Amino acid sequence: MQQYLELVRQIFEQGSWQENRTGVRTLSVPGAMMRFDLQQGFPAVTTKKLAFKSAIGEMVGFIRGSRSAADFRKLGCKVWDQNANQNKQWLENPYRLGEDDLGPVYGVQWRKWPAYKLVDEGDFVKITVAESQGWRVIGPVQEDGEAPQTLLYKPVDQLRHCLDTIMSNPSDRRILFHGWNWAQLDEMALPPCHLLYQFLANKSKGELSLCLYVRSNDVGLGTPFNLTEGAALLHLVGRLTGYKPRWFSYFIGDAHIYENHVDMLQEQLKREPYPAPQFAISDRVPEYAKTGKYEPEWLEKVEPSDFSLVGYEHHPPLTAPMAV
Repeated sequence: MQQYLELVRQIFEQGSWQENRTGVRTLSVPGAMMRFDLQQGFPAVTTKKLAFKSAIGEMVGFIRGSRSAADFRKLGCKVWDQNANQNKQWLENPYRLGEDDLGPVYGVQWRKWPAYKLVDEGDFVKITVAESQGWRVIGPVQEDGEAPQTLLYKPVDQLRHCLDTIMSNPSDRRILFHGWNWAQLDEMALPPCHLLYQFLANKSKGELSLCLYVRSNDVGLGTPFNLTEGAALLHLVGRLTGYKPRWFSYFIGDAHIYENHVDMLQEQLKREPYPAPQFAISDRVPEYAKTGKYEPEWLEKVEPSDFSLVGYEHHPPLTAPMAV
């Protein structure tokens, strides 16, 4: 995890103090990147104990399209409790459905992106084609001075579409999903930070890589979580599609350290990192490379207990408060 420590050093050396919505200042730099070869090991932080079970529980919750902090807690992840129930702005938001509700965050967009299409009213050819593709007619729509149109809707499973495309057209450069839905940002407890995932398959080498863009990243607490989840997701998708996970590229827009995380990170810089561990997925999760049977429904069947780290050595735990 030298790359992670180098990023921390870069922020300490080059960062500027910034104010933000949380009220806790950040030392920030614009634009950062890390790139990991997953065949050389898993990008788990070793200069403190990684909350691996919590991170994996969050990833499984995202994959299931969860929008309740209660669902995440059942999966072993409590990081959403504060955003769901202690964020004053969210508590006053009329879109909040009650205790533990988070709105249509992350996984909701990944698995059920609310898509709409407008077709000229009476264009039955287009409507028929759309309906054959899973679109449902909602009703007529007419803007002032415009011709009447028909509104259609369907929930788009972006993540499943990525797996299907890896299987059918691996050279496609459009195998991606994202969570930045402008129409629903005001309905979320927190707009997505890790918002764009792009899979890149190399059929000749049998390798699958992932590029992840994070618009805003809490390097002290968020980055270790996001690295774990992104690398684990790449391993899972590779397993279900028959590809070996290879390059995991991690891009950050605003990379920052919260003022109350400074001591924790300075302590980590004094520690020598251990070798990267290996990542393991339970034998109960089918491996396409061995079975030859494509079973994407396992996206919904995986449990946090299906994932583990092998040979993980780490320094003592370090804690710091999360800014909400």
